Amino acid sequence: MLEMKNMKLGPMLLLLLCLNIVSSSVGNAPTCPADLGGDCSDSGEWEGEFFPGIPKIKYEGPSSKNPLAFKWYNADEEILGKKMKDWMRFSVAFWHTFRGNGGDPFGAPTKTWPWEDGTNSLAMAKRRMRANFEFIDKLGVDRWCFHDRDIAPDGKTLEEANANLDEVVALAKELQGTKIKPLWGTAQLFMHPRYMHGGATSSEVGVYVYAAAQVKKAMEVTHYLGGENYVFWGGREGYQTLLNTDMGRELDHLARFLEAAVAYKKKIGFNGTLLIEPKPQEPTKHQYDWDAATTANFLRKYGLIGEFKLNIECNHATLSGHSCHHELETARLNGLLGNIDANTGDPQIGWDTDQFLTDIAEATNVMISVIRNGGLAPGGFNFDAKLRRESTDVEDLFIAHITGMDTLARGLRNAAKIIEDGSLAELVRKRYESFDTEIGALIEAGKADFDLLEKKAKEWGEPKVPSAKQELAEMIFQCAL
Repeated sequence: MLEMKNMKLGPMLLLLLCLNIVSSSVGNAPTCPADLGGDCSDSGEWEGEFFPGIPKIKYEGPSSKNPLAFKWYNADEEILGKKMKDWMRFSVAFWHTFRGNGGDPFGAPTKTWPWEDGTNSLAMAKRRMRANFEFIDKLGVDRWCFHDRDIAPDGKTLEEANANLDEVVALAKELQGTKIKPLWGTAQLFMHPRYMHGGATSSEVGVYVYAAAQVKKAMEVTHYLGGENYVFWGGREGYQTLLNTDMGRELDHLARFLEAAVAYKKKIGFNGTLLIEPKPQEPTKHQYDWDAATTANFLRKYGLIGEFKLNIECNHATLSGHSCHHELETARLNGLLGNIDANTGDPQIGWDTDQFLTDIAEATNVMISVIRNGGLAPGGFNFDAKLRRESTDVEDLFIAHITGMDTLARGLRNAAKIIEDGSLAELVRKRYESFDTEIGALIEAGKADFDLLEKKAKEWGEPKVPSAKQELAEMIFQCAL
């Protein structure tokens, strides 16, 4: 019986295979086949478009049903005296967009883009770079960001790795032209086994030395490409247990590492901002730059507060037990808000899911902080966000970015309405108006000692405490969404 079923199944499978071949043939097949085994140019470069059928993304307004059009992001429209594109300064993140494959700890990759050949060769790296700039052009942004090892393959030696990076960066420089530049670059100091104990905080001096050399090179190529910032994300700069960790020594080493980076930045004439990206944990149990407040304290302790700003990621904020708005305000009030990783997490999942931000209320709070900060330049928004594992079509890359950009643009419009209306600001002013008095001014100036305050307490008696009007504040906020 089983044999008969197999006999019937054979012709059916053959038919399906033939149909698949015909289906593949009628599409816009790449001139250079994915396995590089066909008749290709010597360089193995892809010929033709990487995203055929995807037009340049345009603004069509809120009533549009076109998934490949902006509904809220209108780049040249002015909001509060500044063009939307200047408020946003959007950037495409190379790693998630072109190196994300849908794999997770429980399953194999779910997507291989048509231009991929299954290798991490230099030829493949160059092809990805060409795809990156076509994507940027069609999306209509003028910035991108990268890790060194995402854009170019590692090498057996540091010299080989640097040569690989130079070759890919030379192509990127050519493709950028004069209108596109990196929002920031960084070194990947977390994936290679040598960094299992960290880079700047490793217990092995040879790793510390290697990490410094890798950052030195990454800073050089970021500067060469016209990058506006350089980011430090210490995914492995922390510990799994304090039982085997000299935390004080590791923090001192991290500070020395960052001091050396500041010195080298000045030596090569790089005028970009150095950014630290806080994250509480994952992959380490405890990361030293846990949140914005912890990082600000670290910078103050080691005399680095004037040399760095923060790159706040919304998903990292929630992992540390804060809202994104809290982290942005903490950074802003400390004069440290420099850049935003535009993503979000899932409230039901306790790890860094790196999803595109789609929550209008959260985006509105984000943009309130950005407006209060006077913008983010020379920083901006980079989409440290990836497609879901189950999203496997090339057009999904565009749809995800369009949604993220529209969400933040809608947040900007809402934030502008709240600010122009003034009701929320007036509510806050009234809440603190008791400090707009003679004694309040003395307190805020640091001129009211305990003797004076005790005298006032006896004179005034039991204070009357008014309502905070939280529900009214929430109503005003929600009405703007």
